[in-house]
Amino acid sequence: MESWDVVIVGNGPAALRAAIASSDAGTIPLLIHDSGISSSQGTAPSAGIAASIKEVDSTAHRDDTISRGGETVDRSVAARICGEAVGTIVELERWGLVLRRSSDGLPFTSSASGHGQPRLTGCGDSTNSSVTKILEEQAIKRNITRRNDLLPLSLVLDNNQIRGLTILNVANGEVSVIQSKSIILATDGYQGLWSNVANGAGLGNSLAINAGISLRGMGNIAYNSMKVTGTDLHLPIESIGSGGQICKESGEGTNVEAVLEGESCVIDFRNIDTSSEVWFAQTARRIQDRTGLNISTDVVPISGAISATTGGAPVDENGRVTFDNGEMWITGLYAAGRSANTGFHGDGILAGNVLLEDLVSGAAAGAHAGAGADSVQFGGGDILSNELSASDDKVSNFFENSGISVSEFSSKLSSIVKNMNGNAQKTLSELSNLKATNVQLTDNSKVMNTELVSALKLDGLVAIAESIAESK
Repeated sequence: MESWDVVIVGNGPAALRAAIASSDAGTIPLLIHDSGISSSQGTAPSAGIAASIKEVDSTAHRDDTISRGGETVDRSVAARICGEAVGTIVELERWGLVLRRSSDGLPFTSSASGHGQPRLTGCGDSTNSSVTKILEEQAIKRNITRRNDLLPLSLVLDNNQIRGLTILNVANGEVSVIQSKSIILATDGYQGLWSNVANGAGLGNSLAINAGISLRGMGNIAYNSMKVTGTDLHLPIESIGSGGQICKESGEGTNVEAVLEGESCVIDFRNIDTSSEVWFAQTARRIQDRTGLNISTDVVPISGAISATTGGAPVDENGRVTFDNGEMWITGLYAAGRSANTGFHGDGILAGNVLLEDLVSGAAAGAHAGAGADSVQFGGGDILSNELSASDDKVSNFFENSGISVSEFSSKLSSIVKNMNGNAQKTLSELSNLKATNVQLTDNSKVMNTELVSALKLDGLVAIAESIAESK
């Protein structure tokens, strides 16, 4: 049986930052995910990083976060994470991140809805990919082991203590188990519920649910970005602060709130600042490739979209997954980024706070898990073996079923979620009926079966949809 001190599930900024912190704490981490290395670098950003770079302190950032999120925001968490923003930027720069800068030599900050001051900083439309690349370089420097094509199937708990997890090796179709002292869930969010599983399967959330963990913040669903209508291409909020103009169909100027509230709008990039063009060149190319529109001459239709979710496993300031209203925690189980609910966000998300939280929560979880590894012993041999058998049966069942296709199942699930409309009982009934519907695979081989991977992820998304409905 393979054994590791700390296993991190994910491949985005939160997961990479957790792996780095865990390694720096003196332990040996393993980073696993079901996609290829650098696959997350291609993610188009919806916003950069919010930080009080040109302010005396982070008090106003905290207050703006609370104002946007409402009463469900934890004030102490907001103060702590906002207070770490500038230090996070400094650390990334020290590691080699090239930020957009203003004439005074400081990192460029742009205005955004909900911010009382210009506070969004980053690398234009490549912030996500640039930050991810820097973190990947730091992981390589620390010789952190990364394995792709490994899909986690289940967590193994023993009396509220983590013992390991089962995995599917996508390359050969084999199910196995990894013993671990600690596991950090740091996967993407579950925004794929409203579109396609490829856009966010919420794997960390579904693993937690299936382990009996009650998630928090699942009712806080809000449109939080603008996308090119008819595509899944999200546009960076910073483009508005650099000359992009949102207009109603009548031509009247408006703001991003109108887009998020469902108003039919377009964005006009024709007057974008000359000095800003280079920082949004990828946006221009993406729009051209996906729609044929030239932003130098054409306006682009946009609509509100969910690009990030904030519900997840409840965690404390160290990233430990908690229960009993935060009074107790599951030994060795951590969550960060989109897999966690820190209390930083509420009913609304302040632009730039998502990536900030990913980095801060990842660092906290990794540091605590790494520092505590020496005091924990491996264990749970029998329970790991039992869970391995159950996971193997689950995978095998997909090859024995007859039923609807993966794409049809996905379409039915998205339809249910989009039409939830606050009717929890109706939604739960529809989800129950869908769960009873078998999925039939067209590919009967277990080797590199991406259809099987999608089916397993959809199974997890159903559990997440149930959690959302139950929170309404």
